Amino acid sequence: MRTDIFRTSALTVAGLAFAGGAIAGPITAAHAASPTDTRPATTGKDRKHSERELGVRYEAQPNFYYCGPAAARNALSVQGKNIDVHGMAQRMGTTEAGTNSINDITPVLNKETGKDAYQSVEIPEPKADDKQTDKLRTDIVTAIDEGHAIVANIAGTATDTDGTTHSFEGGHYISVVGYRDNGNTVTIADSANPNQASYRMNIDNLADWIATRGYTS
Repeated sequence: MRTDIFRTSALTVAGLAFAGGAIAGPITAAHAASPTDTRPATTGKDRKHSERELGVRYEAQPNFYYCGPAAARNALSVQGKNIDVHGMAQRMGTTEAGTNSINDITPVLNKETGKDAYQSVEIPEPKADDKQTDKLRTDIVTAIDEGHAIVANIAGTATDTDGTTHSFEGGHYISVVGYRDNGNTVTIADSANPNQASYRMNIDNLADWIATRGYTS
């Protein structure tokens, strides 16, 4: 796993500094765009920054069915918010069967941010087409450039840029907290396993991982 985007301290595991299973302070992206750059996202060569990472105060999910609330908590942490994951789970209707859909995540994110910044997008087919993949790329770049992470509901198996496979046949939620190469590669914060807390994935692989489900951005 690549560690070049993270400033680490203390015990380093998978490129992240941990203290008692949580990140000791925010994850700081060395290549993040300047916070004074507030221009709207564009595409291709017209964009000033082809990559950007947001700082995450990572926490692993406390049990096997809290991936939805944990992904939302990690996503909101990039805005400096520290929200109780148990209260969030209650508002999402999370049970031992998990969180029903991305549509249960979106209103909670909007309530915590105080505005309707998030909207749910579904990819109902078993495989994302080019139009859906392009929209996902644009939505991620726009969200990250505006300073907020997205949350995605995924299912099945996908391979990251290091060749590591991540398998969640029963479904899972992740946060997308950065991009590079104009959004063709994205950075994922995954609450399932602190040893694989952060990894990068090609946008086509992520779009197919989301297929049959959805994301909120």
